[in-house]
Amino acid sequence: MSGTTSIGDHVSLGRGVVVGVGVVIGHGTVIHDDTVIGDYVRIHDYAVVGKLPMKAKKSATTSDGAGLQPAIVEDGCTIGTGAIVYRGAHLSRDVFVADLATVRERVQVGESTIIGRGVAIENDCTVGARCKLETNSYICAYSVLEDDVFIAPCVVTTNDNYLARTNGRFSAFKGVMVMRGGRIGANATILPGRVIHPDGVVAAGSVVTKDVPARTIVAGNPARKLRDVPEEQWLEKQHG
Repeated sequence: MSGTTSIGDHVSLGRGVVVGVGVVIGHGTVIHDDTVIGDYVRIHDYAVVGKLPMKAKKSATTSDGAGLQPAIVEDGCTIGTGAIVYRGAHLSRDVFVADLATVRERVQVGESTIIGRGVAIENDCTVGARCKLETNSYICAYSVLEDDVFIAPCVVTTNDNYLARTNGRFSAFKGVMVMRGGRIGANATILPGRVIHPDGVVAAGSVVTKDVPARTIVAGNPARKLRDVPEEQWLEKQHG
């Protein structure tokens, strides 16, 4: 570790942890074995990085963590107070993880994505670059968010059409996919396996039971087409 790195009080560093230059680690932080922390990362008080998953006896989607790769936090990332980044997660450059957020095992997060306060990203998800996941949104296991996706507060995604009944569900879990530039409004619910196509928009409070076509706004319960996305809102028309 470089002399320019700052480590607070009561910090626990596991075996084989690698810490880059210019890193600031807050008080009470726990960094588990083999975690790799890049340069100029800031980890706030009481965060946990590299945690192994816990498996309940009847858990349907969580493994015991055997064989997971180390957690990787690339250069310039910020991890907030009380946030948890599991072993096997990979945060690309300049990712921001706010206070109390959770990033589970085998989650990949692209450059400059913002993960808001209290957000939960479950295991085996892929999140692209420059996404914004706002406060208390929930991304279920096996979901894919492509680049430039916007998820408003309290959005809920789901992956179990069987609602935890019958053994058939074990081979049928399917997360959601939000393709490039997709946007989902506050308190919307997306049912398992649904796809929001590029630049598709889900209005606040909607329940999405069918795929959302590209550049289409849907609203209601169940969500239906409201109108087309105005051309000036297309992702390709944005600058900066």
